[in-house]
Amino acid sequence: MNIVVTRRQAIRSALAASAVIATGRVFGQAPAAAAGPHKLPPLGYAYDALEPSFDAKTMEIHHTKHHQAYVTKLNEALAGYPDLQKLSVEELLTGLDKVPEAIRTAVRNHGGGHYNHSLFWKSLKKNEGTAPGDDFGGALLQALDATNAEEAKEKFTKKALSLFGSGWIWISIDKDKKLKLETMPNQDNPLMFGRKALVGLDLWEHAYYLKYQNRRVDYVQAFNDVINWEFVEKRYNELTA
Repeated sequence: MNIVVTRRQAIRSALAASAVIATGRVFGQAPAAAAGPHKLPPLGYAYDALEPSFDAKTMEIHHTKHHQAYVTKLNEALAGYPDLQKLSVEELLTGLDKVPEAIRTAVRNHGGGHYNHSLFWKSLKKNEGTAPGDDFGGALLQALDATNAEEAKEKFTKKALSLFGSGWIWISIDKDKKLKLETMPNQDNPLMFGRKALVGLDLWEHAYYLKYQNRRVDYVQAFNDVINWEFVEKRYNELTA
């Protein structure tokens, strides 16, 4: 009789746990983060906010699974280094040569993934006919060596498609405040090379495969419809001040 009760209790506990997990998925809650100084930032908008350009399921998995994994792995790499735990992810990436060799690759990959995605989420917004301001737009055209917006989009897309494998396409700012269009593999970013990232697009397949499958060109073109130009222009002004 005691065994039967125990089994019933176990079944009830399992059902309750399943309900909690299901509820978390419905409301887009991120999984519990591993202990450490770095945390998964909130997305700032609903997972379906960028439909139809970026689908809700991809956004949810991308944020709660992929980005969370970078945060968790970064914290794990820093676990035995209390001094490094005090540094921001930006400080870690700009000072990679000072990171112990034993964890340098982990910090580069997972710290890069954490930083890149944190900036990426802020760069996205469902546009309502907005566009960059004249001065900012002119700077972008100059960076892309283009005379108009359509030509700029074409060059951005062509550059993104030129990247073999996984990585990112960036518009960065160098020490002379000039804009540069560049692609980088894996989770590398301009910070690692003495430049500042203005805006970047994730070109890993996990960012688009559920909706676009192997059609990277469609994904890159869809990015034009969800760029948060207000955020990017504000960031440009801050980085060039």
